[in-house]
Amino acid sequence: MTTALNSTLVSALEAAAAQAGLVLVSATEGSDFHGLPTAVFQLGLPGADAASRTLKLELNEGFVFDTTELLTTMTAYLAAQARRLRNPRPDCSVTLGGLPLAFGQFQWPFHRSTSGADTYIVHGEVHLADGGALNLHAKVAASVTLTFAEIVPAMEQPYAESFVYNAVRKVVDQGQLEFLKSGNRQPVPVTTRYYSRWQKKFLFTETTDTERLEYLLCKVYWLSGALGAGEPVWIADPMDAQYLNTTEADLLRMVGDKAGEGLIRLEGEFAAATPLLLARAPEYQARLDAALNFTKPQFNESMRAGHANM
Repeated sequence: MTTALNSTLVSALEAAAAQAGLVLVSATEGSDFHGLPTAVFQLGLPGADAASRTLKLELNEGFVFDTTELLTTMTAYLAAQARRLRNPRPDCSVTLGGLPLAFGQFQWPFHRSTSGADTYIVHGEVHLADGGALNLHAKVAASVTLTFAEIVPAMEQPYAESFVYNAVRKVVDQGQLEFLKSGNRQPVPVTTRYYSRWQKKFLFTETTDTERLEYLLCKVYWLSGALGAGEPVWIADPMDAQYLNTTEADLLRMVGDKAGEGLIRLEGEFAAATPLLLARAPEYQARLDAALNFTKPQFNESMRAGHANM
C-alpha cells in the first residue's frame, strides 16, 4: 500500500470489506478523467481465491462514507460483490434479449462533461461474451443528469454501478447500442425515467414471471454452462432484481421451481447448468443472433429502389 493514500479512507474501506466477507488485496493511488487523485482498491475473496477473482473499486481520494446511508449502501454493495465474485465470470451478465455481456474498463469515478452539458459522465466498454472470437464490443459513455444525481447518495462507483450497468442493458434491449470490432464511444443516457420518486426505487423493465424465468435459464446457460465450465452462478443478484423489477427472493423462488425439471442444479443461492439445459444450446445461440441483429442498423430496402417519400 502506498502512504500517499488517505489513510482514513483505506481503513474505512478495509473495515467495510471485512464486514462484507472480502479482503483488501491492494490499495494504490490513481487519477480520474481530469487528473485528480483517486484511491484504487483491489478486493478479493478470503484465502486462496483472493488473488484469482478480484473487484476493482476506484473512489475519489477524498471520499468519506461516514453517514448511516453511505455506510449501509457501501456495505450492501460489497456484500453483493462478495457473492458475485464466486461466479465463474463475475464481470458478466445477460440481457433480456439473450446477449451475454462482459462489463469492463469503466473509468470511475464520474467526471463532469467537458462539452458544456450539465451531466456527469463515466466511460466504459461492454463486450459480447459469447465465447467466440468476434471481439464485438461497444465503447459507452453513460451520462447522468444533475437532476438524476440528486437521487444518488454519492456519485461514486458503489452507489451508481448497478443502475449504470442496468441502463446499458436497457439500451441494448432497445436496440440502441451497436456492437462492433472498433468504433466511437456511444451514448447511454441515464435519466429520471429510470427512477420512481413515488416508489423510491429504480425501474428499468416490467417483466412477467415467464420472462424472468426465461432470463434466469438464459443466465445459467451462458454464465455457468457456456462460459463457466459448469460452475454455479449467483441467482439472488440485486442488480438483476433491479433490472427485472422484482426481488432477490422472487428470483430464487422461480429458479427453485425450475430445478425440479432437471434444467439446473440449485446450491443455495447459486445454480449450475445441467446437461439438459446445455442441450438447448441451439435455442440460446439463435436468441443471441436475433438480439445481436436487432442492435444493427437496418437499411430501408424501399429507399434502395428509389421509393423514398420526400
